[in-house]
Amino acid sequence: MQQTAQPLLKHLPATLFPNTSRPAYNRDQFLSALAHAKGVLVSSAPPPSPLQSVDTLYRDHHGWLHGWLRKRLGDREQAADIAQDTFLRLLLSGRLPSIGEGRSYLTQIARNLVIDQWRRQRIERAYLDSIAHLAEPESPSLETRALVVETLLQIDAMLDAMPAKVREAFLLSQFEGLTYPQIAERLQVSVSSVQKYMLRAITACYQVLYAE
Repeated sequence: MQQTAQPLLKHLPATLFPNTSRPAYNRDQFLSALAHAKGVLVSSAPPPSPLQSVDTLYRDHHGWLHGWLRKRLGDREQAADIAQDTFLRLLLSGRLPSIGEGRSYLTQIARNLVIDQWRRQRIERAYLDSIAHLAEPESPSLETRALVVETLLQIDAMLDAMPAKVREAFLLSQFEGLTYPQIAERLQVSVSSVQKYMLRAITACYQVLYAE
């Protein structure tokens, strides 16, 4: 096995997952859209139990959740988006909190969404900084940038799930350019261990890059 690994970004495909704008709709439209997404008919009659539970949670806690997020994010529109996404994730998950645990359950979902958003923003900034020096003819298109960011997010999530030494070995190789012996010295492990770490990380990256 070679003592260094080539950066993986050149392997990224050049197709686009199109971006879609977020529609603006009110509470009734929101719940109706969620219900249809789950194949539930919304009418004047009492809805099925899961939707009734989500409707109750939305009615009782949406305003509070929006305020909680706004205080922490300092942005009304961003807080509104995450509050809406929280209830969307709640319904699509098919899991509902026990009575009396609604706010803590919603808070955990919202907190995870905020972390996901911060992670996306961090990765987007790092990627844009890395291509800022490129002349316009060489700069990736908006479509390619969007796909690269999505792929980097998947790789970031994959690395986050890896054991610490596998993740650190990969980052030292790809972003600091260290050789395997240098990584082994840094991590105080054998070169053969570094080879195993890199094989595991690169295999996982290729699975992300070339997943069907």
